[in-house]
Order: sequence, then C-alpha cells, then structure tokens
Amino acid sequence: MQEILLYTGIGILVGFLAGYFLQKIVVNKVKRDHKSLSGFLESEKLKKEKLEKEIQSLLSIKAQGENELVNQINQLKNEVKMMDYDIILLQKNNEDTEALLKAGEPVIYDLKLKLIEANNTIARLKGELLKNKS
Repeated sequence: MQEILLYTGIGILVGFLAGYFLQKIVVNKVKRDHKSLSGFLESEKLKKEKLEKEIQSLLSIKAQGENELVNQINQLKNEVKMMDYDIILLQKNNEDTEALLKAGEPVIYDLKLKLIEANNTIARLKGELLKNKS
C-alpha cells in the first residue's frame, strides 16, 4: 500500500513537473510571438506615419503647382483682353483712316490699306507667337 502511495505521489509529482515545464514552454513561446507581433505593429505604424508625411508633402507640392497654373491662366487671360483691346483700337483707327483717305487721294488710300494689312499681319503673328509661348 505504501508502494502504491509512493508511486502515486511520484507520478503526481512527475506529472506536475511535466505540466509545469510544458506550460512554461508554451508561455515563453506566446511571449516571443507577442513581442514579435508588437515589433511588427510598431514597424507598420512607422511606415504609415512616413507615408502620411510623404502624402502631405505631395499634396502641398500639388497645391503649389495648381496655384502657379491658376496664376498663369489669369495672366494669359489678361494678355488676351489686352490684345482684344489693341485689336479694337487698331480696327477703329483703320476705319477712321480709311474714311479720311477715301475722301482724299486714292494713292495714299492704297498705301494706307497696305499699311493696315501689314499691321494686321503683325498683330496676327504676335498673337500666334504668344499662343505658341504658352
């Protein structure tokens, strides 16, 4: 009977120790996995922060580019208005000159018409040049 109790006690003790060591192994493995996952999570957070900073930088560059383009568009619109105004003045001047010359000498009238055509050609070429520059 004492032998049975002795073997039972030793069996319980061996079982307890085996369970304890198995539990320690499992807990250590879980701790290592947790530490590894925590490091991975921290790495991903840093990557996310870096990407967010890069996105903000790109958005600010994009906004600056858009502002520059809007300024250029406004500047070109102003130039077009000025050109339209110049054309209207030129046409008015041409009409006035034509009326005066028709009443006067026809040779001067013909020369003035050629001058008007030359001015119109210059204005057209100027417009094309400005258009090609932008």
